[in-house]
Amino acid sequence: MNKTDLFIGFLIGFSTTLLGSYIFITFFTEFNFIAGIQIMQSQGNLGKIVTLGSILTLVAFGVLLKMNKETMARGVVLAVIIMAILTMFI
Repeated sequence: MNKTDLFIGFLIGFSTTLLGSYIFITFFTEFNFIAGIQIMQSQGNLGKIVTLGSILTLVAFGVLLKMNKETMARGVVLAVIIMAILTMFI
């Protein structure tokens, strides 16, 4: 197993989750990103925002599997697992 491909997949998974959260907060709320994160955390909804943001990760996972990049797809799954664990502690 190539560890650089796994790490690249992890970065892809983590960045698509952040991008999805950014898109959700900026387009579907009236807050900017930083203020939205702070307000959602004070309301206890930050885990839900991260969960909605990880929808883009499914797209990245599907594209990597279509391109036969199984190791990178494993990195994306690893990023989702780590984000789920981090979300429990937020």
